[in-house]
This record gives sequence, structure tokens and C-alpha cells, in this order.
Amino acid sequence: MFLRIAMVKEAPANIEEYKRWLRATFGVKITDQTETYYQSVANKVKADFEESSLWRAITGQLEKFDGEYLAKTGYRLLLSQETPKLSIKPFNSFLLKTYRKNVLENSDWPSPPKEGWLRPEEWYSRINDIIRTTLVVKYLDGVTFITDKIQKLCEKSGLTSSVDLEARMEGYYAAHAYARREFTIPRPDWDTTRMSVTIEIQVTTQLQEAIRKLLHKYYDSRRRKVQKESIQWQWNYRSDEFATNYLGHILHYVEGMIMDIREKQRSL
Repeated sequence: MFLRIAMVKEAPANIEEYKRWLRATFGVKITDQTETYYQSVANKVKADFEESSLWRAITGQLEKFDGEYLAKTGYRLLLSQETPKLSIKPFNSFLLKTYRKNVLENSDWPSPPKEGWLRPEEWYSRINDIIRTTLVVKYLDGVTFITDKIQKLCEKSGLTSSVDLEARMEGYYAAHAYARREFTIPRPDWDTTRMSVTIEIQVTTQLQEAIRKLLHKYYDSRRRKVQKESIQWQWNYRSDEFATNYLGHILHYVEGMIMDIREKQRSL
């Protein structure tokens, strides 16, 4: 198929310009029908995964994992005993993520990013958090404790899995466990097709979850910007970035100190 690559020197500065770029580059027009189709795909994947043996194993063994961690450390693992819920990434956030991958984080613009253009026909197989959930643990070592358990359950289910321990310069810390499996999803012509889709299970600590909720709107607005600040935020103590980003780093340091003190107490 002939691909029309629009060699635009200036990167799209916002979502509306990005939509026009998608149409000029890939011949894809983003409409209400695009969002409706996205919802139908996401709903089908979510429903199928909720009935999967992996999800039943994860939710069914959380109490067991909590008990194992308690026996090992003397502390509870999970912040809440409630069964986690799967959620669907909102369409606007989904589209924004393709914008970040193709444009905002593309240091090679106007050429494709190093991993190639994120083409609309690949969106569902390459965006890894269309369906996602979050597990909140009390302590820092609980993050790897639970992600190791998830990976073993994925292996037992015969699914490909990975764990990304994320630590950003902006003060964001979290672990993401990914499970990839095939789903039967609807096609735009109302037929069906088989496609591999990745499910995201974010594991974070109670302190990092608190700061994430507090600063969610700020982080979301920053992700939409193309232009960079003329002065690096690490040197601009008046900027919002200076306060919020270092707050994330400070909390992570505090969590490390809590772990250090807890382990020293056990040796007394």
C-alpha cells in the first residue's frame, strides 16, 4: 500500500494539528466513529481478560501473597484488601499517547522515531496500557515482591510478560508488569480478527500513589507540550517542575530510608 508521508518541518503543536498530520500522513481521519470503534475493541479485550485464568489467578491469590509477605517481613503487603478493578484508558489519553510516541518524544522529527512510526493500524497492538489496573503496596520492597509473583503467574498461563521498573528524571517512580496475549476483537467492518494486546498492571507504593493523584493534572498538562523550557527545570527553582519533580524524588528517598530503618530494626 502506498504511504503518503507528510514531510512537515514543524512538529504538530497540539492534538488538533496532530489529527491533521495523521490524515495527511496515513490517510486516517479521527472522528466520533474512531472513538466508538476504540471503545468496542477496549470493551471486548477487558471483558475477555476479566474471564481469563491469569486475571482470576492474580485476584484470587492477592490474599495469599499478602500473607507470605507478612510472614517474611512482619508487615502487610497491600494497602487495600479490595479486589482491583480493570479500567479502560480513555480515548483522548490513548490518542495523546500516540501523539507523544510519534511527535513529542521523537527526537528525530520529521523522520520517524527509532522504533518507527506508530501507525493507526498498529495502535491496538503497540499501545501497552489500553486495559490496565493498579496495585498499591505499603512498602518499597513490596513492588518487586508482587511483580515477581505476577510474572510467575504469567509464565504458568503460558503468556509473554515483562516488568518495567520506571524511574524518570521528573520524579516519577512505578513498576509496570505487562502480560501479552491474543484476543478476538471486532474490525471496523464488523468482522473479527485476532490481535495480540498488552495488559498493564501498575504496582506502586502508597506514597507514590498519593503524589501521583495529587499531581495528575499537572503531569497531564506537561505531557501535551511540544516546546521545552529555555532553562532546565533543575535550575529554575521558581518553576512548577522544580517543586513537583523533586517532591517525587524526596518521597522515593524517604521510602528507601523507611526500608533501611525497618531492616535494621529486625537485626536488633
